[in-house]
This record gives sequence, C-alpha cells and structure tokens, in this order.
Amino acid sequence: MSYQVLHTDDEWRELLTTDEFRVLRRGGTEPSFDNEFWDFDETGQYACRACGNPLFDSSDKFASGCGWPSFTAAVGESAIETHVDTSFGMRRTEVRCARCGSHLGHVFRDGPPPTGMRYCINSLSLRFAPREEKRFFSR
Repeated sequence: MSYQVLHTDDEWRELLTTDEFRVLRRGGTEPSFDNEFWDFDETGQYACRACGNPLFDSSDKFASGCGWPSFTAAVGESAIETHVDTSFGMRRTEVRCARCGSHLGHVFRDGPPPTGMRYCINSLSLRFAPREEKRFFSR
C-alpha cells in the first residue's frame, strides 16, 4: 500500500511517544475506560495523531459503553481504510488512516442507526480540535 505520508520507523519514533508508536505503528491498543477521549463530549473533529488527517466528527460520536471513543461513521470514505485482522484468534475489521496507514482501532456492525457501525478507536490514535479551530497539522 502506498500512502501520502511515509516515514521510517526511526522517524515515526521521533514524531510519536512510545505509547503512540506502539498503537499507531504496531497495532497495539490502550486500556479501556482509561484513555483521553472515551468519555469526552466536546464539539469538534478528530484527526490522526500521526499525520493530521481528519477522521471523525464529534457529531458521529456516541457512548457505546466499550471504554474507547466510538463513532458511527468517518468524515468521508477516503479518510480511512479497513483490513481483515485475524490477530489473537479473532476475525475483526481493522481501521487505519488512509493517509499514513496508522492503526486506529476496529469497526464492528453493532452500532446505532443510521449506519449500524461502531468505529472503536484508540484515543492515542486521535488528536482533537474544537469546532471553532477545525485545523490539523501534517507531519
């Protein structure tokens, strides 16, 4: 896969914290109910912490009870990409940033209407900008 934002692992390590690198570049996860955005309800937009690509809007965020920020949709079809993930003996759908390929979380078909989708996303994968700012910076 060819992405717009490309860095070596060493460059990503310079740009990200150890935990951000583990989640975004190695497909890790953060603890449920102990992360920045799971119980966060400000109005604005969420972007990829690695590259600044806008991903989700607060109007699509909902309280799923899973302990991670959950959204019913991405800001656009081209913002994210999905891949089959068979790690840990499960078959899930992984969500990645379409701009840099960073791991964001997983999507499940148990969300509320109108989409029925639950994008379960790691807070460490996201940056938030309040509605009035709505700006992100690329790396």
